[in-house]
Amino acid sequence: MPGLRMVLASNNAKKLSELQALLGGLPLHLVTQGSLGIAEADEPHDTFIENALAKARHAAAATGGAAIADDSGLCVDALGSAPGVISAHYAGELPATGDREARRRVQDAANNAKLLDALRDTTDRRAHFICTLVAVRHALDPQPLVAVGRWPGEILAAPRGASGFGYDPLMFIPELGRSVAELDTDTKNAHSHRARATAQMRALLQDVWRL
Repeated sequence: MPGLRMVLASNNAKKLSELQALLGGLPLHLVTQGSLGIAEADEPHDTFIENALAKARHAAAATGGAAIADDSGLCVDALGSAPGVISAHYAGELPATGDREARRRVQDAANNAKLLDALRDTTDRRAHFICTLVAVRHALDPQPLVAVGRWPGEILAAPRGASGFGYDPLMFIPELGRSVAELDTDTKNAHSHRARATAQMRALLQDVWRL
């Protein structure tokens, strides 16, 4: 396998594919922790960077090698940056019924409904998606690489668009004139918070790790 093997601290095949494309050309071989039988790490912290670092160190400790992790979410100005690190379960964790995709759709709908209710009496709809990426050479690496991407927008009064997931139907991007759920995959991947964070991480991997 070519280059440095790096474990992605996620079981998400779509995230793996996206990062592989964005880091293409570097001498890296990315594998998911799930493919290696590594359980997901706890995410007990109040900040994205702490959770991403915990996940990266967990994966690195399990393999004895390099790892990369991300922690992402939505921060709304009028809500003091909520839902923040609990974005995926803003409305509370729902019962585990049905398959994974069905549960995700139900959870997304509940989260979006709670967000709209929380903003019902405010005109300040400013928000941003955030992605924090952390890479470590090994579990005790004292110099983790950290990259942060922010994608600003505004929360709509009602969902728009049928693509994407999570808060995508509510997040309007003024510079593009559409909600995230109205964007095609290529446009979303070119502008997203994860794309911005990964561009920074790519530069760090080349400059600091000399890849």
